[in-house]
Amino acid sequence: MAQVLEFKLPDLGEGLTEAEIVRWLVGVGDVVAIDQPVVEVETAKAMVEVPCPYGGVVTARYGEEGTELPVGAPLLTVAVGGTGAPEELAEAAPGTAPTAGEGAAESAVSSEYSGNVLVGYGTAGPAARRRRVRHESHAVAKAPAPAAQAPPAPAAQAPVAPVGSAPVAASGTGREGPVPVISPLVRKLARDRGLDLREVRGSGPEGLILRADVESALAALDRPAAAPAPAPARAAAPAASSAVVAPAGERVPLRGVRGAVADKLSRSRTEIPDATCWVDADATELMAARTAMNAAGGPKISLLALLARICVHALARFPELNSTVDTAAREIVRLPDVHLGFAAQTPRGLVVPVVKDAGTRTAESLTAEFARLTEAARESALTPADLTGGTFTLNNYGVFGVDGSTPIINHPEAAMLGVGRIIPKPWVHHGELAVRQVVQLSFTFDHRVCDGGTAGGFLRYVADCVEQPAVLLRTL
Repeated sequence: MAQVLEFKLPDLGEGLTEAEIVRWLVGVGDVVAIDQPVVEVETAKAMVEVPCPYGGVVTARYGEEGTELPVGAPLLTVAVGGTGAPEELAEAAPGTAPTAGEGAAESAVSSEYSGNVLVGYGTAGPAARRRRVRHESHAVAKAPAPAAQAPPAPAAQAPVAPVGSAPVAASGTGREGPVPVISPLVRKLARDRGLDLREVRGSGPEGLILRADVESALAALDRPAAAPAPAPARAAAPAASSAVVAPAGERVPLRGVRGAVADKLSRSRTEIPDATCWVDADATELMAARTAMNAAGGPKISLLALLARICVHALARFPELNSTVDTAAREIVRLPDVHLGFAAQTPRGLVVPVVKDAGTRTAESLTAEFARLTEAARESALTPADLTGGTFTLNNYGVFGVDGSTPIINHPEAAMLGVGRIIPKPWVHHGELAVRQVVQLSFTFDHRVCDGGTAGGFLRYVADCVEQPAVLLRTL
């Protein structure tokens, strides 16, 4: 007899709490092997294929392509442990079947469960599940709808529990029992704005409260109340007349990479007291040095790699800038290694791949790693490990044809160096006016980790190395 097991969207790691279904790799009725990828999802970090830990026949899928699901929401169900005959599937699918870890299903689970939910994010074994799943058909299934709210019974006003906790029964129209919310970001958003999650109706599976639900509730609270009409008119006016008309225009959901970028930049501006300084530098000698290196043979050296080597040396002289701030402990944490992020524009949006241990790499090694990560970014093949762990960011916005900018720090880092385009400009060289290759360098730093003297010293050292690259010849 086949047992129907439910596979939920696993914890994808790196603090990710939701993912968007990009492409289903299997259909209802398909036979899947253990650890076979069944769906491609896009998270705020990368696009990944999710393998199913069960082997058997797919009996239902939850969510269409383009649907965003929270971690823990059902993905699909698989009939395991049987022959796969149609009559067995017909018996298992419509009825209530035990899930992994229940009764007779345990023998099937032990032989049909791999324990791996995502490459790089393994589990020790199947978690016990108490909820039973009912499948209505073999077609693509919708996530369970929120349970109907029972009318509140008259009761004395009970103490209000903290937002996001399991409250006791409350009077009025509030929710009874635990608040169905998984995402810590959703809890924080509600807590920061003083919103009681018990008053929010969730649109996710089983009434799960999503970020969109909280944002809608906050928007409703922020709308100005309609002015009351005179008594006779109010009695005759239809109820719809008091509805607030939403502003016209196209609405683009802030989710996936775009949503992650928005959250990180907003947090950076909120938490970090940043300041920016900039300087023009004569890059003629640096460009000539790169030309000479590449003419000597061997792998070509990129300009970005040379700038990265300069940044590493500058950070060694000014270690305050290779740090982060522990806000809760009120401590500056100076980091021993330089993991260099660089901004890369992709079809999915702005991403910041990280070159690990940039301080120990040569110019050739840096060139190769920049090329690898850039190609992976363009193909949406970056892993979460490629996008995390940065301690300092290098932003070459000159590729967009602009001279300067005021970069926003990549939270939780403490600084970012921006590089504009290198173009011929009139410049005083050895006391005479000449046409030189000039670049504007801008430096944004967290004013909590240092003062302007340190930031200015860092930027001046970088500019001096750009103008006189011979300083770095022994380590390139």
